[in-house]
Parts: sequence; C-alpha cells; structure tokens
Amino acid sequence: MSTNSTLLDRIVFYPILCEGWKQYMEGAIYHLAGFLLLLGFMGGSGTVGSIFIFGFLTAGFFCAALWGWLEACGLDIFIWNMLLVLICLLQLAHLVYQLRQHAFPEEFDMLYKQVCQPLQVPPQVYKEIVKCCEEQVLPLAKDQNYAVEGKTSIDRLSFLLSGRVRVSQDGQFLHYVFPYQFLDSPEWESLPPSEEGTFQVTLTAETDCSFITWQRKDLYLLLAKERYIARLFSVLLGFDISEKLYALNEKLFAKFGLRFDIRLPSLYHVLGPASSDMELEKEPEESEGPAAPSGLLPTFVQTAPAAPCTVSPPAPPAHLRRPRPDSDLSGEDSTSLVLEDFAELTGSFMDYLSEGEYMK
Repeated sequence: MSTNSTLLDRIVFYPILCEGWKQYMEGAIYHLAGFLLLLGFMGGSGTVGSIFIFGFLTAGFFCAALWGWLEACGLDIFIWNMLLVLICLLQLAHLVYQLRQHAFPEEFDMLYKQVCQPLQVPPQVYKEIVKCCEEQVLPLAKDQNYAVEGKTSIDRLSFLLSGRVRVSQDGQFLHYVFPYQFLDSPEWESLPPSEEGTFQVTLTAETDCSFITWQRKDLYLLLAKERYIARLFSVLLGFDISEKLYALNEKLFAKFGLRFDIRLPSLYHVLGPASSDMELEKEPEESEGPAAPSGLLPTFVQTAPAAPCTVSPPAPPAHLRRPRPDSDLSGEDSTSLVLEDFAELTGSFMDYLSEGEYMK
C-alpha cells in the first residue's frame, strides 16, 4: 500500500520532469507506425470495415515492433508489438473466413446490395432466403409468357432481376414490371395459403429477362418459421403492390386527366356503384317514365360512406351525386375491370395493413 502511495505521489504530486530532451528525432519506421495506427482507427463498421481496421493495425504494430528491435533496442517493445500483430492476424483470418462463408453468386450479390443491404438485413438471414429459392436464376426469353390469364396457376412468387415484363389483361396494357420488383405480388397477397387460383393478368417478357422464384409451399414454411423474414417480405410486398397501384393511377391520369385516391374504399366508388346505390338509381328512372335511349351513357350514383362510430347517427337523406364532367369512366368498361381486378387482388393486403399485423 505504501509503495502504491509513493508511486502515486511521484506521478501526481511530485512528478519527475525531464532534465533534457533528445536532440534527434525517432526514425521513419516509428512515425510510419503511428500513421498506420491512425488510419486503422478510422475504419468503418461491418465485416469489410473490420477488415480495414485490423489490416492497418497489423501493419502499424509490425512497424512498431521493427522500431523496438532496430532503433529503440527494447525487448519489451518488440515482444508486446509482435503479440498485438499476432492477435490482429488471427482476427483478420476470422473475418475473411466469415466473408467467404457468406459469398453469393454475382446476381444474388447484386440483389443483396440493391434490396437487402439498404434495409440492414444480416447476411445470415439473406442466406436463408436465397437457400429457399435453391440459388437458381431462371431465364425468360423475349416474348415468352411468365403467366397466362386464366390458365397459369398461382403456385410461386417471383422476383425480376433483369429485363422488363409487360402486364396486360384482355389484351389491354396495364403496367410494366422493372428489375428488382416482384412479378406476382398482387396474386400472392390476394390468395390465402389454403386456396388455389389462377392469374387474372398475362405477363410477357418484352426483353430477355432473368428472375428468381420461390415455391409457394416452401416460402410459406420459411415465413412461418422465421418471423424476421416474414416481416421483411411483408414490407417488400406492400411496397411493391403500392408501386403497381400508383402505376395504374398514373395510367388513368394520362388517359382521363384525373387522379384518383388509391385507397381501396375510394377506388371502389370510382369503379362502380354499390347495390344500395343501384336501388337509388332505379327510383328516379321509374318516375321519369320511358327509359333513356341505348346510345346514351348510364349515370353512376354513389352515396358518401358513413364514418364508423359507436352510436349510429340518423341516416342522412340520399342525394344523387353528379358524374364527373371530364371523366369518361362509365363508358370505359375495360379500364373499370382492370381497376376492379387490382382492387380484389390487393383487398387482403389492405385488410392486413388495417389490422396492424405488420407492426407486431
């Protein structure tokens, strides 16, 4: 205890000052060691950042060991720095092994950098996703159909890696699918796991394409087993479906000059009247007498949706809503069918979001 107190007194209270400084500077090896150590501590995070850090630390400690052996002539300086060099080399070997263990083919590596890395998905999780699709990249030649309307069964989920795919229904163009987008996300979300169905649209490759695919049963097993992967797919599928809905909305804006609310209830009112609205429409038609000529366009009547509340308010009088003067949706049956099909496809996804399952 007294020895420690004496040492403390010598360091804090009675420091021994240097009587004379050296007249020469240390050699270049000493300064190079300090510079390399500075670079090492400027490294980033992650596996690559750790390799950067320990690589420069290894070089810095090695230069310090050379300085202690050649210029300082201190055995303790040499031994300590060589021990640090050995520790850094072992850590470097471990990091390189981890990096090679999670190495992927070129297409999957690019997919990870474009989609999963911005979401900070760990490489171990991404490896499970790639393993589920058997690490196979499938080709799709130009003008070849990925799915045919009413014929191809919904038994998989695919992700486009390169090329461009055209989506159409009854020969009418809907939208494009670009690289790093799902090919059949609406079909996946609209069909429960226990049911079977067929595509309501046709997907045709406009260029030479490549894609990966997960079989429906295998992917459902993976999502049931790994909750993190299930949340990841929920986010990716939801974003992809919203992109497709916005693409349809832009198409309608280019055609009619109107932007519609893509939320499902509003979209439903745009598509057509409800059964109660049809009854309201029949009453004025009966009072008017003879029916209108067949050449005239029918008028759709809609009622404003009632807001949910605990106590039911008195029903307001029904008023006929005037049709939009600059919209010709009532005469465009094909466009209404297109939007109606997408509303049906995304219905389950909207219910899923309203229940808040993705927040759990």
